[in-house]
Amino acid sequence: QVQLAESGGGLVQPGGSLRLSCAASGFSLDYYAIGWFRQAPGKEREGVSCINYNDGETYADSVKGRFTISRDNAKNTVYLQMHSLEPEDTAVYYCGAVHDALSVQAMCNGFRDIDTILWGHGTLVTVSS
Repeated sequence: QVQLAESGGGLVQPGGSLRLSCAASGFSLDYYAIGWFRQAPGKEREGVSCINYNDGETYADSVKGRFTISRDNAKNTVYLQMHSLEPEDTAVYYCGAVHDALSVQAMCNGFRDIDTILWGHGTLVTVSS
């Protein structure tokens, strides 16, 4: 079964750190771009970061310098390391995978939530004191 599974969310104090994982099963991430998106209560899902199959990275302005995306193809997993977390980072975080060039362009360069993205079920990150 082809699927993505996020993990690593939880409750953290402002200024703290978390590392999210996105593990793929049923397919290899080697030839996929992986994006991290998030959805806060009452808001639309927004792009956070993306890594393409050439390891090119993109970040939303709101997380630049605080979040780092990486991939470990041997473990078929993509990570999102988050530092200096703020209450505004509270959201359900989703990872998504795309393969074709147009979808990669849309997801990684435009952070567009498009129909071709294979999504995981999300992991909740709560930043609160």
